[in-house]
Amino acid sequence: MLRNICRHHRQFGQVIWPFAFPQAQYVPSLSTHLQKASYASATTERKKFYENVSISQGEGGLFEINLDKRKLKTPGGKLFTVPNEALAIAVATEWDVQKDTLKFYTMHLTTLCNTALDNPTQRTKGQMISAALKFLETDTICYRVEEPPGLVELQRNEWDPVMNWIEERYSVVIGSSASIMGPQIPEETKETFCQHLNSYNFWSLTGLEYVITQLKSLVLSFGLIDRHLSVEQAVLLSRLEEEYQIQRWGNVEWVHDYDMYELRARTAAGAMFVHLSSESTAVKRKILQD
Repeated sequence: MLRNICRHHRQFGQVIWPFAFPQAQYVPSLSTHLQKASYASATTERKKFYENVSISQGEGGLFEINLDKRKLKTPGGKLFTVPNEALAIAVATEWDVQKDTLKFYTMHLTTLCNTALDNPTQRTKGQMISAALKFLETDTICYRVEEPPGLVELQRNEWDPVMNWIEERYSVVIGSSASIMGPQIPEETKETFCQHLNSYNFWSLTGLEYVITQLKSLVLSFGLIDRHLSVEQAVLLSRLEEEYQIQRWGNVEWVHDYDMYELRARTAAGAMFVHLSSESTAVKRKILQD
């Protein structure tokens, strides 16, 4: 269980950078390419160096993560802060459940927070929206096969209901195609989705883009975030052709299940991040006690 998570300490004398880059590797004036390389190296393992995890509320109402009595920092050297208590608790829990070795590649919420805080590629919100919309042009469920008949029927039965839902939900036209060029997405549809994406704050958009990247589908991601689909459903629909081939030809023992669970974990974390970073109120005390 998360220890001391409800204790809000105002003052901690030290800060901690758990990724421990040698000083020579981090130079703020480096090119974007080198910054990205240094940032990616934060996903290594490290021996656990703390006993207790807690959260505290600092300046501006932002929440901080404390490992023993030291404040957590990002790979870029910034103080690790999150906008609300709910997200702070979720991140702190990731740190609390680590065993003898810290496996940063399993700490998806921490990684997403680091991305939002450091913004290592210095992208604007508009650039993030444009990148998300590009997935619509190559959306997984927009591309259909013409054979074999079994897969054609499976795509129609499983994907069409989701397509019908999103077109009705957002009053848009998307369509599907068996052509390698894909369907022609109307500009009105792109504009509608652009406005919807613009309604997210920078943090939530960071999480949403992460989900879209995992599922390779804007449609399935919207279905998940809007709670029309569960994580299991969204992941399965994103892997429909692969699952069909596995059912037909079999799979490599344990590899398929590992890939499935990993994708579920990343997708679930991204969806949680979207919702938690949209929270504007503190978590009720009874939730903390559950």
